Amino acid sequence: MKEYKILEIKKSIFEDNDREADELRGELKAQKTFLLNLMSSPGSGKTTTLKKTIALLKDEMKIGVMEADIDSDVDAAAISETGVKVIQLHTGGMCHLDAGMTKQGLEALETEGIDLAILENVGNLVCPAEFDTGAVKNAVILSVPEGDDKPLKYPLMFTVADVLLVNKIDAAACFDFDLELFTQRVHALRPGIPIFPISAKTGEGVEAWCNWLREQVQQWQES
Repeated sequence: MKEYKILEIKKSIFEDNDREADELRGELKAQKTFLLNLMSSPGSGKTTTLKKTIALLKDEMKIGVMEADIDSDVDAAAISETGVKVIQLHTGGMCHLDAGMTKQGLEALETEGIDLAILENVGNLVCPAEFDTGAVKNAVILSVPEGDDKPLKYPLMFTVADVLLVNKIDAAACFDFDLELFTQRVHALRPGIPIFPISAKTGEGVEAWCNWLREQVQQWQES
């Protein structure tokens, strides 16, 4: 019988990426730059939430944004209106960013002196959850119209999240969305994760979210 090698490619890819992600976090720590990885489905309100967040924080810290999409520069154009540094990353058809791609983006963004770098990842609840980008924290946005059952359907996304924003909470009365049940489902996967109900449209809850983010940036820079 012939002997042959079996290579677990997926495992190898993840191990290599995890190593690169840890190295990237070390580099970011040395320059005191906090990297936030923002993930969600398309249409959840990522860009609008990001604009509200920038408006509340840009006067007290230097912010840079990387907008990742398969194509187009719509989101980068929207963020540029806030006055912060922004670059558009085209993934060439890939549905996520990994640590190597994120590092390329950070180098193009020129993060020296930036306190808060934000990666708006490609919009979906599957692929981005599988790859460590080197971020300090992962933030996930779920919008009320998507339903309270998403933690059951996409458990990995909610497992890797460090903070969760429930957007479009002002429209809750129009949808069959049970916030208490949703919270229970999320905490079953990620006990103790902070959850902020917000409305990027009206600004409801955004200040509480920004207070949390501000504290995380300060801790990263001071520790």
